[in-house]
Parts: sequence; structure tokens; C-alpha cells
Amino acid sequence: MSGAALPTSVGALLSDAARRFGEKTALVFEDQRWSFRQLDEASSRVAAQLQQRGIAAGQKVTLFSPNCPEWMIAYYAIMKIGAVVNPLNLMLTPEEAAYAMNDCGAVAVFGSDDRIASLAGVRAQTGLKHCFAFGGRTPEGAEDFASLLEGAAAAEASTYPVPGIALDQACTVGYTSGTTGHPKGAVLTHQAILMNTAMTATMHVRTAADTVVSALPCSHVYGNIVMNAAIAYGMTLVLHKTFDVERVLASIQAERATMLEGVPTMYMYILNHPQRGQYDLSSLTRCTVGGQTMPEAKMREVEAAFGCPLIELWGMTELGGLGTTHSAYGPTRHGSIGVALPHLQARVVATDGTGKVLGANEVGELQIRGPVTMVEYLGKAEATAQTLEADGWLHTGDLVRQDEEGYLYVVDRLKDMIITGGFNIYPAELERVIAEHPDVAMVAVGSVPDDNKGELAKAYIVPKQGATLDIAALDAHCRSRMAAYKVPRAYQVVVDLPKTSTGKILRRMLRSLDA
Repeated sequence: MSGAALPTSVGALLSDAARRFGEKTALVFEDQRWSFRQLDEASSRVAAQLQQRGIAAGQKVTLFSPNCPEWMIAYYAIMKIGAVVNPLNLMLTPEEAAYAMNDCGAVAVFGSDDRIASLAGVRAQTGLKHCFAFGGRTPEGAEDFASLLEGAAAAEASTYPVPGIALDQACTVGYTSGTTGHPKGAVLTHQAILMNTAMTATMHVRTAADTVVSALPCSHVYGNIVMNAAIAYGMTLVLHKTFDVERVLASIQAERATMLEGVPTMYMYILNHPQRGQYDLSSLTRCTVGGQTMPEAKMREVEAAFGCPLIELWGMTELGGLGTTHSAYGPTRHGSIGVALPHLQARVVATDGTGKVLGANEVGELQIRGPVTMVEYLGKAEATAQTLEADGWLHTGDLVRQDEEGYLYVVDRLKDMIITGGFNIYPAELERVIAEHPDVAMVAVGSVPDDNKGELAKAYIVPKQGATLDIAALDAHCRSRMAAYKVPRAYQVVVDLPKTSTGKILRRMLRSLDA
């Protein structure tokens, strides 16, 4: 793609790469190795099978699985027919997954056999017509993914992507938890994903000379950009199903990886691992870190241990990936999230409603404008209008400052989001579930600091008059309704909650209640 125009669609990333890189190894996963040609042919076979089942351009297809080759093959197959990918966080409960699938109108789902089996009790709440399972076991009512690969002639591969897919056409609906307590589906175009992929690669100098190791979920915007950039620029992607320190370090050594990408907790686990020094990491030329801010001291420790720069980045679902980062060949500032990607604009705006653009070192909300922003929150006009201005500026909800040289620094979050190990947790969503418990009168969720995860959710609960709150039962209630990472790590029973004169709970004052 060097010097070339953007591909015509996200599905074309893989078909273009197959023509250019052919038999080169595109993917290493456990004991499997896939060439660019093999991935392309497999995804085109699946694309043909989707069309034969009546799945058409514009329809939504969900992906619900841990990292694996099948996830990638299904992703590009969906893109190749002009359908829309709905990638779900694999930690969601069946009820949470069903909500997203129903909200976006998904007609089919690809997933690991255990995730597909888990949907049995909620499938009636969705509009799903097809379930495709991989992993060796095919639950009742599902089709075996492997049969899709056998069902189409290889000659059909050249017909994909289908003609007529436009850059401004929707390709992804990514769900992000909302402050209303229900997730919202950010609609992203082919252009948004392609531009984010290309500009991220530009800033980090990602090329066919690179081998990248990642345990980031492909369903997460960070992991998705890592995957797409690897395909687009001929890199070898060494993909891990989950993060395991020794397996990640062993793969860096065995594959002579040039890049490692992860969230701060991954690097902290590596730093603390007693066997770290036994692995040869000398092939690494740069690493990236995102998902939440990382202490500068820890960044320097990583650079000393790995012998290469650690490049911080920042992004969000509504941008389809990165919004800011540092350039690999330019200066960096530890503690800074860098500068806007090429072709994007970033500004810091006062939070008092005046819309005033602030000067250097003044704290305000970070806003981003450019070809990577979402089109809308699917079916939520009011929420869209609150987040996306008519002139294209996207409210990020992050409080930042910008120094005299243009570097951006995250100060705090305007919204009350809690980030645990790179995963976003929204207090309102937890409060909504906890408030369903019959013994809870009032609840507010705040955060407590954690050395490994950055921060954890803590619930402050006022019990109903006369009720004796059983914390173990409340925790079980939460675990039955929420993904494990969202469940509060601490509960505290309190007499009352700090509130404004109008009765609004002051979340920033919750820590004053800490026992």
C-alpha cells in the first residue's frame, strides 16, 4: 500500500495484501501458521456461504469469540460482502450480548462454541437467523464454521470483495457502555477504519519488515487496529488467545518480534515476572501502550527492560481506533498521549458550555474532528447530538491539557468512566443492576486505585429501611447480570450518599465515605 490510495473497503485490505504478500506468513496462532493467501481464500469462501444464506450488504453480523484465526476470517468475510461487523467484548454475559445484537438488528453471529452455547437461553430475544460456531463443538441450532470453509469453490475467491462497497458505507457497529446504563452502538464507515489503520501505521512506521505480538482482543478497537495494520502492511501478526506472560515472552523470542502492543497492566505483569530475564527480547524495536494512562516511571522501566521505546497512544470506540499517539521517529513525552493522527484535528474546549477553545496548559475536554469519527450512535439521535457536533467535532469526555508544543496530557475523565485493565466501566450501568436488588435503597459507584488494574469499581450502598443487606448475595446478583470485569471489587454499606442541593449524587466525593 506504500504510496497508494486507500483500498476501497476494509475487506479489500486482505485481498490486496494477498496479491502483494502471497505466501508470506500473515498470522501465527498457537501451533497454526496462515499465509496472506490462505486467509484471503478462507474469508472469501465464508463470504460466499454468507451470501448463499441470504445475508446481504448492510446487514449486521456479530462476532463473539476470543482471538483466533476464525475471528479474523469471519471479520473479513463479513466486510467482503458489504455487511456490517458487530464485534462484541467476549466478557459480556449472554444477556448483555443479546441486548447489543437485538439493538443493532444482527441476523447472524459467529462465535466460539462456548459463547454460542451460552446464547441458547437468550436467542429468542434477538433477530438471529444463523449461528456459526468454531472450536470443535457445534451447539444445537448452530452450524459448524469448518463446514463453511469446505462449502465454496476456491475459484470464487476472486469475486470478493463484492463491487459497489463505498468508503462512506457503514462497516462496523461497536458497542460502548453509555452513561444511561445501556450500551450504545457507534456506527463507523469503511473510510474511518481504513484511515485509522493507515495513519496509525504512518505514525508507528509499521511495515512488512515487522512481526507484531498482540494479546489484545481483536474485538477491541486497539486490537482491531493492530490486526488491520498487520494485514494492510504485510506484517506478521503473532496473535495470542489471552494474555499469558511466559507465552507472550516466548513468542517474542521465537518469532524475533519487532513490536509488542498492550495495555499498561500487561507491561506491569511482564515487569514483575521472575523469569522475564530468561527471554531474549533484543529483536523489539518499539512497543505501544494504550487503554489507560501509564505512570511515567513504569514506562521508563519497560524501556530499560525491553531496550526499545514505549509509544503511548489514546483512542476510543467512537473513532474506530486511535485519535492521538507519538511518531516513532519523532520526539516523545512520557505521560503524554501525543498529538492527533495525520488528517485529524484535536482541540481542548472549556467545559462550561461556552465552547471556548482553550490555550496552552488550560484543562478542558478533548475534542477530535476528522475522517475517523463515528457517523452516529445507532438509533440514538439524542445521544449522537450530545457527542457529535454539527460541524464534526466529537466530544471524547476526557479532560486534557495541551502544552506549548502541542502534546496532549490526560488529566481526568469528564464522564465518570472507570478504566480497569484497559476495559471501560460506566458507574450508571453498575448502579442500574445493583439498584435492582430488593434490599438496595440507593447506590453510587466510584473507583478505588489499584496498582495492577489502574482502578477498580467500588459500590457505596444505602440499604432499604429495615433490610439487612447480604453482600455475598448482592455480589452474586451482580455476577449473574454483568460481565466479570464490571462487577464491583468492593462494597460498602453507608447511611447516606453525598449529594448536591438538587439531590444529584456527587461521585467525586464518594471516597470521603471510605471505611
